[in-house]
Amino acid sequence: MTSWEQPVVMRTASAKDAPLVMQFLRELAEYEHLSDTVFLTEETLRHWLETEQIGVLFAGCHEETVGFALYYKTYATFRGQRGLYIEDLFVRPEFRRRGIGRMFFRELARLAVDQGYFRMDWMVLNWNKNSIEFYEKLGGCPVCDWTTYRLQGTALLSLAEKSDHSGGQREDAGSR
Repeated sequence: MTSWEQPVVMRTASAKDAPLVMQFLRELAEYEHLSDTVFLTEETLRHWLETEQIGVLFAGCHEETVGFALYYKTYATFRGQRGLYIEDLFVRPEFRRRGIGRMFFRELARLAVDQGYFRMDWMVLNWNKNSIEFYEKLGGCPVCDWTTYRLQGTALLSLAEKSDHSGGQREDAGSR
């Protein structure tokens, strides 16, 4: 029996899986041409998994792990409800187009529904046409009336260092 003829099994990662999650994150970063942006350490990742700030699902076929999905909870203030954000989803190239991505989405949808979440969100790189087509076949749709902005690096540091010119003082919740 070839590895593809074996059933695909989903499992939840634990903190001890941090090295395997890191391996998949590096593979994803390489695929997305972003390898030079990976600064995460196994120790930090282990902490996020231990404290359940993130969740990770693995897809395995026989003895081989072939993909992963990393997600976390979100909150929509106007609705007063939680959501699930899929930060990363990656299936190794030789296992694509075999239904594994759909299995990840189905499992994540079940998790969201079981937890009472009202939506799932994710982003996709504009050049990734295969993924866009896949998401649209699932029923996903782009959120066209919002533009994602980002503040990072020197711009973030610069803004954090600027004083409040209104004369106001910063008040921490614990300083009252």
